[in-house]
Amino acid sequence: MDTQRMLERLDLLEERFDELTRLMSDPEVAQNYEKVAEYAKERSDLQDTVEAYRQYRSVLEEREEANEMLTDDDLDIREMAQDELSTLVERQETLEERLRKLLVPKDPRDEKNVIVEIRAGAGGDEAGLFAAELFRLYTRYAESQPKWKTQIISENRTGIGGFKEVVFSIEGRGAFSRLKYESGVHRVQRVPSTESSGRIHTSTVTVAVLPEVDDVEIEVNQSDLELTTYGSSGPGGQHMQKNDTAVRIVHKPTGMVVTCESERSLTQNKLRAMVVLRARLYEAERQRQVSEIEEARRSQVGSGERSEKIRTYNFPQNRVTDHRIGMTSHNLPSVMEGEIDAFVEALALDEQTRRLSEVGS
Repeated sequence: MDTQRMLERLDLLEERFDELTRLMSDPEVAQNYEKVAEYAKERSDLQDTVEAYRQYRSVLEEREEANEMLTDDDLDIREMAQDELSTLVERQETLEERLRKLLVPKDPRDEKNVIVEIRAGAGGDEAGLFAAELFRLYTRYAESQPKWKTQIISENRTGIGGFKEVVFSIEGRGAFSRLKYESGVHRVQRVPSTESSGRIHTSTVTVAVLPEVDDVEIEVNQSDLELTTYGSSGPGGQHMQKNDTAVRIVHKPTGMVVTCESERSLTQNKLRAMVVLRARLYEAERQRQVSEIEEARRSQVGSGERSEKIRTYNFPQNRVTDHRIGMTSHNLPSVMEGEIDAFVEALALDEQTRRLSEVGS
């Protein structure tokens, strides 16, 4: 985006910001609480951009004044003006870069809570064990974030402490913005504890990160649902087995199946299962609309084959490599403890750079 086009967009945003300020102070509008909340949200979203733009304009005005001082008869004043100009040019460039980033459209899903689905792929028991380790990784990561919390929705364990599948929620501000880059095939290379010859095995685990969606965002027809109940075997199961509190919901038009047995009542399990179902349906529709896949949600996790991967965890070499950005960490134990911020921030920067180039084209 050239500077002139950027300034034109910023002028329009500032006009809208001022208009929203006026609307919110209008006595008639003040009676409509929904409108006030809507305007306040829009104004808040614009505030950082408008404030940066006003700082930018102030710097331009200061540059004009400094340029005028360069023609002064006094040598000291000219030297002072030259020093000031150097500082102002740096500030202008910094603010221009910040404004370009602020003008990149935000992902409206970024502030959402998430549903994370981890499934063992190729590799048998070893894949199941690594699925459990990834579950622990994301749990530890969530624990490191302010006010985030996790809850298992459903699980299908292997007999040796792994997971064939585990579905859980992570609630917290900005959860999707931080975890959306984890979607895809994760490949692990290591010597399994059961391998007597010391050969390195390669296994895969698929991860899907879905934003939670509200009822109003996607409508689910109750007649399209087939609901069955059964005795829970999950946490607290000894207290719940007397009654059928676990829920299995089949969405007949798509064949999607959701189970939940984490809550202590049938109603709570049904509500939580519906949260997962809406998230899956929303994601399938979103991907259909942008023609990214032929089969719902396939682009996120692929088929689980060893050749497809977004990240490789190589235990013998103490190395984790993200193949999307070519980034490598040689501290695998810390990554497995949930220290993935370096990857998250590098992937976010890569996405922002690509989106900036799209805005500029």
